Amino acid sequence: MLLGALLDAGARLAAVRDAVAALKIDGLDVSVARDRRGGFGCHRVTVHRPAVPDHHRHLADVLADLDRATGAGLAPPAADFAARVFRLLAEAEGKAHGTTAEEVHFHEVGAFDALADVVGCAAALADLGLLAPGAAVTTSPLAAGSGEVDCAHGRMPVPVPAVLHLAAAGGLALTGGGLAGERTTPTGAALVAALAAPGPLPDMAVRAVGTGGGRRDTPDRPNITRVVVGTRTAAAAGGPAEGEVTVVESTVDDLDPRLWPSVLAALRAAGAWDCWTTETVGRHGRPGRVVTALCAAEVRPAVADALFRHTTTLGVRWSARRRLMLPRQSAVVAVGPPGAEQQITVKVAEGPGGALTVQPELAEAEAAAAALGWPVRAVCEAAAVRYRGDLAVPRPATG
Repeated sequence: MLLGALLDAGARLAAVRDAVAALKIDGLDVSVARDRRGGFGCHRVTVHRPAVPDHHRHLADVLADLDRATGAGLAPPAADFAARVFRLLAEAEGKAHGTTAEEVHFHEVGAFDALADVVGCAAALADLGLLAPGAAVTTSPLAAGSGEVDCAHGRMPVPVPAVLHLAAAGGLALTGGGLAGERTTPTGAALVAALAAPGPLPDMAVRAVGTGGGRRDTPDRPNITRVVVGTRTAAAAGGPAEGEVTVVESTVDDLDPRLWPSVLAALRAAGAWDCWTTETVGRHGRPGRVVTALCAAEVRPAVADALFRHTTTLGVRWSARRRLMLPRQSAVVAVGPPGAEQQITVKVAEGPGGALTVQPELAEAEAAAAALGWPVRAVCEAAAVRYRGDLAVPRPATG
């Protein structure tokens, strides 16, 4: 549905088909048709895949496909984004099945569908200027759905484990919304986790709106995904934006301290944007901790439930707070010598007057440092320098 929405928002179908053709997989192609879902007009994309035996492919096979596609004309920013999506997907599947990302296998038919979808989305995003340095993408909570779904490993509850792990990795909020069936697939969750940060619709001048439709026309509400493309307004681009956040807290003085990392992980999986603990002194002089989570109002019940489930607390308190936020975005940069570059995500905050704060994702910097034999500090510095250098390249103003 995301690819349909991007095409409806103005991405060129020719750019998408050229990117898929660069994979050099005979019979793999995409087409788009105008359709309606729940009374709303939309673009619906169909993937045409080759007839193949159902055998397994691994992450290395998919990355090799992307390397060949880069040599055949797939733009490097699109290839880098697609590789990041598949790495996130493999890591999530690995966590779900108790194995490594490299050992995860993708079923052949599903892998071709995902390749066309991910590479098509990457090409469409690049065509709209949304992979350029300085572009920022935000997302509302994803509709996960409910019930059960049939998959290669049998009947699974919705959301499936990989979607939950991807939400945790990307800091994404999920909502069941009373919707029956699977509404967010692992591939869709991986695309959003690689692309967007959770948050409200930013202040911007709207340039285009795209609507993508799913295969099913569901009776309860439209089965669509919307994309809004715009240019950040002066206020949004140059200074703090005001918003609201829900603060959820509890004070605990009798929990095994070894469990706190798992508590914070559970809060993030429940939809918290951020969470931490603060040391305190409780009743009778006992040492304790105040655990605090920041989240959207709609996921507050899930965050509170996680506190009750994973700690010994008997009560949870919350409040709505106003906050000022600097504009933030994510980008992917390459660090290292030619032929051995490592992809690292950097988070960028833009302050008044255009002052930038650039911080690499530490886990990715640590992995890159191990692969390159560099100190982690050197990788972080190189990533920041690379991002600032990329800003010298002319790019469209997008939001």
